[in-house]
Formats: sequence, C-alpha cells, structure tokens
Amino acid sequence: MSVEIKEVTKSYGTQKALDQVTFSLRNGELVGFLGPNGAGKSTLMKIITGYLPPDGGEVWVNGIRVDAGTVEVKRLIGYLPENNPLYNDLYVTEYLEFAAGFYQIDKPGQRVREMIAATGLEREQHKMIGALSKGYRQRVGLAQALLHDPPVLILDEPTTGLDPNQLGEIRSLIKEISRQKTVLLSSHILQEIEALCRRVVIIHKGKLVADSDLAHLKEDTLVQGQQVFAEFDKPVSPGLLQNIAGTTLAVPDGKGWLLQAEPGADLRPGIFRFAVDSGLTLLSLTEKRQNLEEVFQMLTRN
Repeated sequence: MSVEIKEVTKSYGTQKALDQVTFSLRNGELVGFLGPNGAGKSTLMKIITGYLPPDGGEVWVNGIRVDAGTVEVKRLIGYLPENNPLYNDLYVTEYLEFAAGFYQIDKPGQRVREMIAATGLEREQHKMIGALSKGYRQRVGLAQALLHDPPVLILDEPTTGLDPNQLGEIRSLIKEISRQKTVLLSSHILQEIEALCRRVVIIHKGKLVADSDLAHLKEDTLVQGQQVFAEFDKPVSPGLLQNIAGTTLAVPDGKGWLLQAEPGADLRPGIFRFAVDSGLTLLSLTEKRQNLEEVFQMLTRN
C-alpha cells in the first residue's frame, strides 16, 4: 500500500472532526475524496501530510509512520492545500528555485525547468506570481508540490475558482501526473471526480460513509434501490403499480411513472407481467441510473 490510514480520530475542543477513519490508497491510484463542508477532509489531508497530529490512529506512507514534523515522510508527499499559499512578490522561476532549496534538490535549476515545462508555465515563468491568473497560480502550486518528485500527491480543491478553459487544462494536467503517482484529490466539483477518478472515498461528519469503485457505487442497490421509468398506453392506478413485487413507491413522472424498488430487487420483469396481465401496452421501460451527485446527497443527508 502507498498510504494507509488506520482509525484516525481528531477533535477540536468538543467537536469531533474525524471519527475512526480507515482506508488505504494503492500505488498509482487517483482517488476522489468527497464530503460536505466541515466533513473533515482538509483535517485528514493535513494529518496525512504531517502538518497536524491525530488524537488517535495512525497514518503510514510507503511503510513509514507519519508524525507531525517528520521530515522523512514529507519527502514522500507533495501537497497542494486549498488556499495555495504563494509569495506574490516573487517571480515564478524565483519562487520554484526558492522552494527547491528546502528540498535540497540536486541541480535545482534543471528540476525547476522540468517542472515549468511539465505544468505549462513556460510563457509565464518570468512573471511575478501576483500578476498571474488563478489558473496559472494553481499550476505554480502544482509545480511546487511536484518539485521533489514525491510518489504521493495530496490535492485539496485544486480547481476552485477556475474558468472552464482553466478547469480543463488543470484536469488534464492532474490526469497526466496520476499516471506515475498516487493521488488523493479533494473537490466539491462532482463532475470533476467522475471525469478523473475510478474510486471515491466519502466522509460525512468525520465518519467514512463510502469507499468504492465509482461505477459500483452508482449501481449499488444498498445505497438506493433500483429506479425504473415506465410509460403505458392507458392511465394506471398508483395502487396497482405499488402491488408489483419489490416496489416501495410509484409516483407520476411526466407521461409515465417512476417506480422505486427495494434494495436488490429488479422491477422490470414484474412491470412487464403487470402490463400483459392488465391488457396494457408498455410504451417505454427504462432503468434510471444514479449519478455521483445523487449518491453523494443520499450518503450525506442529515
């Protein structure tokens, strides 16, 4: 395993920010990390990177236990925090060379040039950071996080505030980076997670509520039973539809009906038999697929 998080707990006074959170990241994974505001995402990221100690539990990175202030572990991790703190009065190249000094990188000038090329900063490298657009500032933050070539990359809301063009460019950059590194990506933009990640981890009120392959999570009938849209050629009583085996709810939906199933039930054969037995023509029968937004809302409702 690249990163192991074991029963991590953290409280701020009487408020428990993290409650026995456990999951792991395998080498080379790009994992989406989701949760509502205040769920504990940033707290856990700070604990993984060694900036904040947990009250209980352990974090291991490439077999080394993380303790606050441990330099050895920080060499293994690149971190882009949500607010992306940068020195606005420094030039891009100047700032990256300054950061390279902290990592004691051999041939820092060469490494800085490599990162400028990798993050698409060639045209902006001689500008002051304060004069850059938000998108290019994010690129500088990514370049800084990658300077020491860490095997693990922690990205906390890396695309916040970007316009659509910048968003696409940073997504492409993250996807390219993930081909060689383990990446934990936190974002409130669920479409971004769907576009980039195969696996998602969701926390709510400090607790782990989901850790699954994205495709499986959206199809998981334990999260929500099957939903089916059916349209008939004649009016139908909702009471009759709810008598179909496995149906928990039948509500009008446009010209047809939306039927909700019990977890694990498939309503489609029963709907077909109901139509035949009732002398109805079944005009359409469609299984409704959940998207990540729907799953997220179900898992994080109070």
